Amino acid sequence: LAHDDLPSMDNDVLRRGKPTCHVEFDEATALLAGDALQSLAFELMVSRPLNDSPARQVEMTRIFARACGSRGMAGGQAIDLASVGKALGQQMTLPELEFMHILKTGALIRASVVLGAMCGHDLPNDQTDRLDRYGKCVGLAFQVVDDILDCESNTEKLGKTAGKDQDANKPTYVSLMGMAPAKKFADELLADALDAVGIFGSKADRLRQLAEFIVRREH
Repeated sequence: LAHDDLPSMDNDVLRRGKPTCHVEFDEATALLAGDALQSLAFELMVSRPLNDSPARQVEMTRIFARACGSRGMAGGQAIDLASVGKALGQQMTLPELEFMHILKTGALIRASVVLGAMCGHDLPNDQTDRLDRYGKCVGLAFQVVDDILDCESNTEKLGKTAGKDQDANKPTYVSLMGMAPAKKFADELLADALDAVGIFGSKADRLRQLAEFIVRREH
């Protein structure tokens, strides 16, 4: 998020209702802080046993690295930056927007769900696939709701600058689908996410609560 708020990226001055890192300090500090935090994440992943199998833990680290890199968050951000301010007729299609957010926002959320499962006993492939589907739906729903809130909420409630996407002529689910269809899509993704973890019974209650929070949140 320290990197995401930089002037060369989303250029935002507020995060969680407080000045962003580069505003409070400076750009160099924000850049180095983001670098250091990502390095710390990998340090924490390998400093303690997360699974009885060392090979399994190496695989978990690979999954996390991929979700951060060019085939995940960083790649999605690059697509996002390239999409801003396009003339009519050159803007993203809905499938392209979905692909971008599957990388930018979805990849880390999806990886978090799968990595959590990998900390325990091995699951059958069909159950792992269910968790992956849940993570994909929740990750996409997070961005759909973000786009809705950017239009409907205010800066004070959001804790970040409202209306920035429209001002920057940025493609969003609201701009491509309309407000009502975007809200319906968020509800459909929530239903799909809940269905995906239905086989786990009460063991997946926290995942259900998380999905509900993401879609029903107001900030």
